[in-house]
Amino acid sequence: MSLQRRFIPFLIVFLLSFPCYYGLQGNPPYDYLDDAYGYASSQAYDKWPWRKFGSKIMGSKRIGEVGRSLASVTTVNVNDYGAKGDGSDATEAFKKAWEAACSSQGSVLVVPKNNYLLKPITFEGPCKSSITVQIYGTLQASTDRSAYSNDLTRWLVFENVQNLAVQGGGTINGNGKIWWENSCKVDDDLSCKDAPTALTFYNCKNLVVKNLKIENAQQIHVSFEKCVGVQASGLTVTAPGDSPNTDGIHVTDTQNIQISSSVIGTGDDCISIVSGTQNLQATGITCGPGHGISIGSLGYGNSEALVSDITVNGATLSGTTNGVRIKTWPGGSGSASNIKFQNIEMHDVDNPIIINQKYCDDDKPCESESQAVQVQNVLYQNIKGTSSSSEAIQLDCSSKFPCQGIVLQDIDIETGGGKAATAVCSDAKVTEKGDVSPSCT
Repeated sequence: MSLQRRFIPFLIVFLLSFPCYYGLQGNPPYDYLDDAYGYASSQAYDKWPWRKFGSKIMGSKRIGEVGRSLASVTTVNVNDYGAKGDGSDATEAFKKAWEAACSSQGSVLVVPKNNYLLKPITFEGPCKSSITVQIYGTLQASTDRSAYSNDLTRWLVFENVQNLAVQGGGTINGNGKIWWENSCKVDDDLSCKDAPTALTFYNCKNLVVKNLKIENAQQIHVSFEKCVGVQASGLTVTAPGDSPNTDGIHVTDTQNIQISSSVIGTGDDCISIVSGTQNLQATGITCGPGHGISIGSLGYGNSEALVSDITVNGATLSGTTNGVRIKTWPGGSGSASNIKFQNIEMHDVDNPIIINQKYCDDDKPCESESQAVQVQNVLYQNIKGTSSSSEAIQLDCSSKFPCQGIVLQDIDIETGGGKAATAVCSDAKVTEKGDVSPSCT
């Protein structure tokens, strides 16, 4: 009896603490902020300060750490800094809100579900700690072209920020029509001028961009420049098919980037990958309208270009002017190597598989040059569908620097009418595996 009296209180304490412990296991700290901190599946955040407060929380010391971390979260609302959310100019309010968030510990910058007009603005780091920008509302670009007089090339910029997430399901609208109407691609009588990229990430490290709608950019929609450790997912990028130079996602001088589960339809490349890009993976991409998924152009103006370790695995392209493309200018140098295009469906695509080492987009013809960007070790695997042109495969390589190590494996592309398509392959060393139609041989 004495033993029971001593044991029963212990049992009660144990049973009461048991669900509390597993509540922490199933719903670790920060789960109530999952809408803002959706990092569980993101390798980019493995080194973030709060990762140690994940699901394996054990002991009073760890729980104490969690409490201190939770207490340090700072929520910054742009409305509290003067933004009205009625479509009026909110640029200064956003600047002040960013300064407050950037200088705080573990902050969340909240853009409520309203309409905010912004002139060109740079959200610059480094910041004191990790930071999340939670966009619920709509950011509208100023249509006053004179507002961009200091820099015609960029509208919204995140620069020199580490451990950054930009997300929330909101919309970024570049209001690009006024720029398209004044483009030399639309009116031959106009001189060619720069136009802003809607959303630029420059020199950012450990970056997540997800669950956003980016539309009607002045020119490029989203650009990753000199970044390391990027995860871009759940993006919807749209503009009219005839809008000039409106690339969906542009990647340059960036390493270790994943682009996934995104729908892109614009007037230019759905994804454009240019020099300095290394270790890029794109999966679950829906593309069209647009110019397809492109590596390049590379080597413009006799420049050196280096692109390597690129994988596009799982994509559907519909009604695009190209499918998967590599394009290099005559006279360039360097290489595009270790590239995989896998598990891709084509629907009424004009040039499903194309390598063009003689790319030229100048007003006057490009002269033949003695050097070229070397294209090597490229795999095309399990690509099927229809071509709107008779030539489904075009490998137009340099006679001086032939394409090396090109593998076509399990290819089945026919014309829209069910007729056999053709392949034109020049100066390319091609190996075919499995059933390949059309064939280079």
